[in-house]
Amino acid sequence: MFRLGKTHMTINKLGFGGIPIQRVDISECKQIINQAKKSGINFIDTAVGYTVSEEYIGEALKENPHSFYLATKSMARTYEAMKKDILGSLDRLKRSYIDLYQIHNLGEADYELVFSENGALRALKEAKEQGLIKEIGITSHSVSVLDRAIDTDEFATVQFPFNIVENQGEQVFRKAKAKGMGTIVMKPLAGGALEDARLALRYLTKLDFLDVLIPGMADEKEIKVNQSAVEDDSPLSEKELADIKYLKENMGDKFCRRCGYCMPCTVGINIPMQFLLEGYLKRYDLETWAVDRYKSSDKNASDCIHCKECEPRCPYGLSISDMMVRVSTEFDKL
Repeated sequence: MFRLGKTHMTINKLGFGGIPIQRVDISECKQIINQAKKSGINFIDTAVGYTVSEEYIGEALKENPHSFYLATKSMARTYEAMKKDILGSLDRLKRSYIDLYQIHNLGEADYELVFSENGALRALKEAKEQGLIKEIGITSHSVSVLDRAIDTDEFATVQFPFNIVENQGEQVFRKAKAKGMGTIVMKPLAGGALEDARLALRYLTKLDFLDVLIPGMADEKEIKVNQSAVEDDSPLSEKELADIKYLKENMGDKFCRRCGYCMPCTVGINIPMQFLLEGYLKRYDLETWAVDRYKSSDKNASDCIHCKECEPRCPYGLSISDMMVRVSTEFDKL
């Protein structure tokens, strides 16, 4: 157990990511949460946008609501919208307060609004003063956004993707850690792209700038495997190091790291979002959720004109145009 940054939370290295709760029923959710508790996990991360996740977690913890530290997050960008979401989260989670409330997936386009007088941050600060939340955090898929946010000294924690094939967040994590902030790792298994969970988690536990890992877990077996990996403090073996090297070298030209350097798109497609939704569709088994978001977007992969202007800007040399065909094919057949 360790203290998460300068927060009030003393937690296990392995946390519980709440995305997969969307694909189980309430009875299964209770069993999973109970197994997590038995395994020593005491930190759960969910979100307003994860459909029934907050509701199911709240129901599972109804008898003992403070047996876990609860973190949630909202995509609200304005004062009123965030205020509404905070109250909604409290109701769904059945808590008198939430330990950590985060601004969810902040991008460059909404940055100024969130920090404005009518922005979401003001609502979070008021809620903290009222005792409705204990800590304020931020999550993003943009290195530059987190770098700016860290400098504001407004946040207790940062959350960013980090795994064997996505390491672009190292410097912002180190910067946050140096300032005493808690560092939370989303997508430690690269959204399910890394099939060897034990290897993926053992790799991350050797990095001293990462505090808590929050893989999504949908059954008791996954919890046991992941906890065993995190508790194994032996050095990485020669085979493990070779496997890590292989993954870095062979997934590099196939995997979008959502750095955003490919943007802006000629026709207005949010390019990284297309690959993120593809991951939810194929690896998280969240078809309805992913399809709804894909088809409700103003522009999606189906609108790609294959001009390839984005490709020279990709620092990883991805064949984005071909990848767009793959994504549109997957979604258009549904």
